[in-house]
Order: sequence, then structure tokens, then C-alpha cells
Amino acid sequence: MIKNFVKYPVLLFFLLILISCKDDVKEENNIEENIVAPKLIERFGYILNDFKVVEDTIRNGDSFGEILYKNHVEYPEVYKIVENCKDSFDIRKLIAGKPYTILAKKDTTEKAQVFIYHPSKTEYVVIDFRDSIYANNFKKTIKTITRTASGSIESSLSEALEDEGVDYAVVNEMSDIYAWTIDFFHLQKEDKFKVIFEEKYVDDTVYVGIGDVKAAYFEHKKEPFYAFKYVTDSVKNVSDYYDDNGNSLRRQFLKAPLKFSRISSRYNLKRFIKYYGRVKPHRGTDFAAPIGTEIMSTANGTVVESARRGGNGNYVKVKHNSVYSTQYLHMKKRAVKVGDYVRQGDVIGWVGMTGNTSGPHVCYRFWKNGKEVDPLKEKLPSAEPIKDSLKSNYLAFIVPLQQQLDSTQIQ
Repeated sequence: MIKNFVKYPVLLFFLLILISCKDDVKEENNIEENIVAPKLIERFGYILNDFKVVEDTIRNGDSFGEILYKNHVEYPEVYKIVENCKDSFDIRKLIAGKPYTILAKKDTTEKAQVFIYHPSKTEYVVIDFRDSIYANNFKKTIKTITRTASGSIESSLSEALEDEGVDYAVVNEMSDIYAWTIDFFHLQKEDKFKVIFEEKYVDDTVYVGIGDVKAAYFEHKKEPFYAFKYVTDSVKNVSDYYDDNGNSLRRQFLKAPLKFSRISSRYNLKRFIKYYGRVKPHRGTDFAAPIGTEIMSTANGTVVESARRGGNGNYVKVKHNSVYSTQYLHMKKRAVKVGDYVRQGDVIGWVGMTGNTSGPHVCYRFWKNGKEVDPLKEKLPSAEPIKDSLKSNYLAFIVPLQQQLDSTQIQ
């Protein structure tokens, strides 16, 4: 047969063309079979592929009406939307700097159909006005992961944790946990720490803050301090931090009324004060900090004085019990009034320069049995250890956490 085609070269030429065309058809068919439909993207309960998606941020001066009008919704319809949604969401609460998403029609009108406002990373508000009009508030699912960090102090705890890529909020938590046992104003180089804490995420990758600090270890002046968070009352959700023997890390008083500052002047009965030009006893401890820094009550108690008077400027005095009272001077502004009950760590005012002062600070005064004493030299009473009825469960609870801390290498 091939010999016959050789005799008729024209026929052979057309046969080769026909075979080639068949191969091309097969390849085209294969290409069509491998086409993949576009992936459907779903967010906020909507298929985003069905809309033109507009993402933007609330700017100063923006209003809900103006935003919708720019997205082709006329003002009469805007008014109707606002009226129908006012019981679910007040559109006046839009805050500059917060993001929003608009889902608009994909046709030539590009008219907005849905407005989604994000007041925080964990919340969003959906206002849907396609057919009927409604507004709903939603909270995103938060994913919590447990993380461990460790390090040695070179200059400060905040720098050491920052080097580990840890949120500054962990520094604040650790300063609260160890407020009684470690003087964070006088950390030493090569003090060591380890901490087990939670980080929270939404949408799998968007970080929204820390959760609990579950356990910590701090080696200060070569002395180890463990801290474990333990729920002592699950009904009231009461928890506290205890050491590896079940002793509370808290005391009746905090060492300082500010989280972070420096001591600019100590209790000194022979101090020379430039303002007066003579020796005048200084019966308080001065903590220097920027104006507006929060001042905390160092223990639970009742406000017995809240006033502005003479050299004290704005001040607050708290009576804690029949033995102890504390006073906080030179405030910019007071946050409490006489008769208020305050708890340890509550904000009672803000650092200022009122009264006789040459710089922003709080003068912290401490009374014991009606006499002003140096709080830094007082041996203050301890809080109650964990109850005997809970101790065996507590000691079992901390075993894996302590093992995890002990096995963590200092970075």
C-alpha cells in the first residue's frame, strides 16, 4: 500500500496533512478538558465572585451617606437604610481609620448592595440592602495558639521580648505577675526568663493580641521565681498566680503605683530641696514618668481624700485597713472621688505637675499606723497561699507546665 502512495505522491501529501489535523484536534480537546473553574471566594457569608468588591478606610469627615452616594446609592435610599438599621447599628459610630468593604453590582451601575464595617479585628457589621434591609453584628472565630519565649536580660525585659518577636502586652502581664517578687526597676544584666503564653488570631493569620500567660519563670539575682496561673473558683472565674509550692505571688501592696517609670527621689528625712532652699524631710518616694501616665492604687481600699491642695496639687489618699494608707500627689487629674472603693491596680489618676514640683512625677506616700514610712523598706504581708483543699490538684496541674519551662532553652 505504501508503494502505491509512493506512486501517487499527491495522495501521500494529503494523507499526512489529515493525520496532523487529527492530532491538533486531540490537543485542543485536551486543553478544553483541563480548564478549571475560578475558585469561589467566600467572606462575611457572601460569594465575593458575585460582586464588585470595594475595600477602603473611613476618613476624617466621611459619613455613611457620602460613602454610599459615592458608590451609586441615592440619598433617599440612604435615609431608608439608616432608618431601618438604627436599632441594630448606629451609623454615627463610624470611626476614622477603620476599614470597610462594599459589595456592589457587577453590572454597569456598580451600585452598592452590602456595606461591611470593621470596628475591630475581631468584629464586623453587615448592612445588607439588596432586597429587604437589615444589619447584623458578627464576631470572628478566634484561634488560640500557645507559644513559648525565653531570653536573658541585657538592658530590659521589653527589649529581650522584642528580640523574640513577642507582643509588648506580655511585658505588661509579666510585670503584673511579678509586681511583688521582682523589682522591674532594677533588673540585672543576665537575669533570665521563660514564659508560656497564648496568642490569638482571626482568619488564621491576623494577629489580634495575647490571651493568658499560663506560666513563667524568672531568674533574678540568680534566684528562681516560678509563676503558674490557676483557677481557684470556676463558677466566678477567679484565678491567680502561685509559685511552685502554691504560695501566692501577690502581696497586699504593689511595689510602685506606676507600671514602668524610674525612681527620681527616695524617701529621705534629710533631703535638701531646691524649691525651699533648705533641708526639708521628703516623706515620699517619687516615681518620674511622662504626663498622663496612669497611676494605680497599690492595694484594695477606700478613697478617703480626693482634692487639690497647696504643694500636694491634685492628690488622692486611700485607706486600706486600720494599719495602712497610701497617698498619691501632683496628679494632672484625679479619676476617683471620696468614698469610692478601689482595687489593687485600679487607675486613680494620671501623672502631672500640679503643686510644688519641678517635673512630672507622682509622689507616693505610705502610712503605717498613722506614721509615714519608706514603703521600699517595709516588709509587707503576703497574700494567702492556695487553699489546702486545692493544693494537691494544683501541684498536679503545674507538673507539665513546669516540665515545659525547665526544658526550654534560654535563647
